[in-house]
Amino acid sequence: MTTVFVPYHQDDRLPDGCVPHPAEGPVRTIDPPLPEGGLWQRLTALYDAVAAAAAADMEAGGVPTVLSGDCLVSLGAVAGAQRAGLDPAIVWFDAHGDVHTAESSTSGYLGGMSLRLVMGAHPEWAAQPLGMRPIPAQRAVLVDARDLDPAEADYLAADGPARYGVEDVGPAVLPDGPLILHVDLDVVDAGELSGMIFPVPGGPSSDAVLGAAQRVLATGRVVALDVACPWYPARDASEADRRAAVLGRLTALT
Repeated sequence: MTTVFVPYHQDDRLPDGCVPHPAEGPVRTIDPPLPEGGLWQRLTALYDAVAAAAAADMEAGGVPTVLSGDCLVSLGAVAGAQRAGLDPAIVWFDAHGDVHTAESSTSGYLGGMSLRLVMGAHPEWAAQPLGMRPIPAQRAVLVDARDLDPAEADYLAADGPARYGVEDVGPAVLPDGPLILHVDLDVVDAGELSGMIFPVPGGPSSDAVLGAAQRVLATGRVVALDVACPWYPARDASEADRRAAVLGRLTALT
C-alpha cells in the first residue's frame, strides 16, 4: 500500500503530526509550492500533484490511500483514477451531505460542496483544469449524511445519489465497476472522535464504519481509498491516540 499524504485543509498547510500517517508502507508526501493567485489556482496545483501520484500507483497495480485533512482532495483521487485509464464510481462516507453548490450554500464552505464537485458542479473550478470527468449521481453512493441542510435534502430527494445508512452498506447497494472509497472520519460519532471542525453527534461507532468500509473493500473493486481527517490539532495525547488508532485500523484494511 502506498500512502499519498496530503497535509492540507484546502490550501492551508497543516501542522506536522496533525494527521498521522501509517508507519508501514511507502509514503509519498504531496507538498508542492503553490502558485500565487486565486484559491482554485492553488488547489488545482495541489490536486494535480495528488492525481499524478495516485495515477502512478494505480498504473503499477497498487491501491493507493490518499490521506488528507480535507474532502476536496477527493478531486485529485478521482482525476488520478481516470488518468490511470479507469472509470470509477464513488462511495462517500460522511456525516454531512457535501452536496451543496455555491448557490445553495449559506456558509460558502467549499468542503460542503466536495461530492457535488466530484459529480460535476462548477467544473471550471477544478474538474476542467484537472481534466477530470464528473461521476454521474447514479454512480455515487452517499453513506450516513446525518447532518443535511434543507437544500441538500431537497437535492438528494430529487436528483442526488442514493443514500444509505452505514449498516446497509454492502455489495447489493454499490455501483458497478471500479470504486473509489471516500471516508471522512467525521462520519464516526463525535463522542468517540472528538475535535472535528464540524462535529455531528448521534453517529455510528468506529467499529460500524470500519465494518462497512471492509465490506466495500471486500468486493475487490476498490482502486483508491480516500480518507479525510477534518479535525483540529489534538488537544492532548489521549485524543491523538484515539485518532491514530481509528485511522490505523482503517488504512490497514487495504
